[in-house]
Amino acid sequence: MVKFLLKIAADLQNLTNLQPQGGCDDPSFSYLFKCKLCLRDGTVTVIPGRGKPLTQEESEAENYAPLMLFECRGYEPIDYVFGGGWKVESLEGTKFEGVDLSGGDFAEYDEEGEYDVKISNLRSTFDVVK
Repeated sequence: MVKFLLKIAADLQNLTNLQPQGGCDDPSFSYLFKCKLCLRDGTVTVIPGRGKPLTQEESEAENYAPLMLFECRGYEPIDYVFGGGWKVESLEGTKFEGVDLSGGDFAEYDEEGEYDVKISNLRSTFDVVK
């Protein structure tokens, strides 16, 4: 069994704790896939306790955050596509839920903090973990 660590990075403006809506360690995440070409089955399961959100500090340092660890059987992830269903909070604590990152960015206004917030320059990578 091979494990893959999904790491993400982004430019966060006045935001922190970027993560999927269900959190970084959703133990209910488990998928069974069937290859359309060879018809082989494969599974992808989240291993809890290894992921964490992308913070403002990591973004400023241009570091990747270890978002989720997957156990993959029969498949090897090669790319990650950002979609809908993300959550993030402003530096003042305003929560933004249901954030759609499929367009590659997110921009809003935080009325509590009275400033613009933005997510841009989304990046991801998979690392093999032993």
